[in-house]
Amino acid sequence: MRTALTIAGSDSSGGAGIQADLKTFAAFGVYGTCAVTAITAQNTTGITEMSAMSADLVTAQIEAVAGDIEIHATKIGMLATAAIVEAVAAAIEELDLPLVVLDPVMVSTSGRRLIDEDGVKTMCAELIPRAFLVTPNLPEAEVLSGLSIASPDDVREAARRIHGIGGALVLMTGGHATGDAIVDVLFDGHAFTEFSAPRLEARHTHGTGCTHASAVAACLALEMTPHEAARRAQQYVGGAIRHGLAIGHGQGPLDHFWETRRYT
Repeated sequence: MRTALTIAGSDSSGGAGIQADLKTFAAFGVYGTCAVTAITAQNTTGITEMSAMSADLVTAQIEAVAGDIEIHATKIGMLATAAIVEAVAAAIEELDLPLVVLDPVMVSTSGRRLIDEDGVKTMCAELIPRAFLVTPNLPEAEVLSGLSIASPDDVREAARRIHGIGGALVLMTGGHATGDAIVDVLFDGHAFTEFSAPRLEARHTHGTGCTHASAVAACLALEMTPHEAARRAQQYVGGAIRHGLAIGHGQGPLDHFWETRRYT
């Protein structure tokens, strides 16, 4: 049985964070384990409260899982504080956590800040150099690269700069761009590969970034190449958005099980 570990925050509405990650792993037939970094009180309209775990407790969760279960890939999402970022980076190093996919979560869909400025600096200094692959959306890529992104050339330059932080592969996600297609761009340090899919006009998109990064991690756990993982993740997320669930009064969640669900 292939396994994956997600290190991220909890979403009480079940659409993003740890909950989305575990659903995604399950959809790919990968056994999911987790370490919770923060608790949020949220629903489809936004986050009302948030509390970060202690860094020691995050470390203890990771050690408990990795000390008992062989992990084949690792997905990292919301980390909340610099102390947690440092703890996760140390755990990757000490436990040799494999195939780390870092989703550099900074702001929620509703606009809530999910990591402090010190946390972002620590992410660049300690965590990105230990990642195998980073999956920033365009706003996150602007912060990490220090570049204003307004064109395809800017996307590529930002990917180069993020790769230069520590050598991780960079998968720039194109959901925040404009146009009729969503273009994800993978930079492996040598060449760029584009993955294109039709842009969907959809309301139910809560948890898209979490789901995408988890799909990449699940594919890597299944021993796909990074290029295969990027293509498959884009296809999976597109279908999950297309079958989005009309739940709640705001941005509803994706359907993580769209490939197996029987619709009536």
